[in-house]
Amino acid sequence: MADINQSTSEGHWKHLPPYEGPSDEQFGLLKWRGKCFCGKITYLLKREKPLIAKYCHCRVCQVTHGAPLQWAAIFHKDDIAFPNGVSGLRFYSSTHNRPDHVLPTKVSCANCRTPIMDEGRNMCLIFPQLIELAGSSLEQREKTEAFKPTCHIFYQSRTLDLPDGLPKWSGMENASDRMDDHGHRIGVEQ
Repeated sequence: MADINQSTSEGHWKHLPPYEGPSDEQFGLLKWRGKCFCGKITYLLKREKPLIAKYCHCRVCQVTHGAPLQWAAIFHKDDIAFPNGVSGLRFYSSTHNRPDHVLPTKVSCANCRTPIMDEGRNMCLIFPQLIELAGSSLEQREKTEAFKPTCHIFYQSRTLDLPDGLPKWSGMENASDRMDDHGHRIGVEQ
């Protein structure tokens, strides 16, 4: 616990990706730009596709997003840059129930409270709904294909059935039981 408190109080994390990223030349070609509802927080992505994208039905995601599920796309911290650093960001550690930057932490806009991402030790889970998309509705839909989820996790906590053909897991992907669209465990006698 001392390491967590020490890193929080020293604030050295403010000088690491994604908050203080490399220069524009080092960051590379910009692929996506995301922003909160009020526009005070923007972030940049240099990776065209996330490492993976999922729908999460866990209770923490349901409550913190006020929604039946969370759509998350996972990126390395080095793939993300906040041009304004930590200015305007608010942090909350649901694990420690504290409004501090203690990993894992939830990051939101301090002004409009839009959830921006969940930050872990090496990765960040961004929310594709915040990506700026230009063009017609059809063009926007085509662009979101880059963030298409590959599975559902914590499906046993779902609030509605989603018969979308994606694999469903009772907990974490590949570390829990598979489920069908209606929440029945696959291969388990009912």
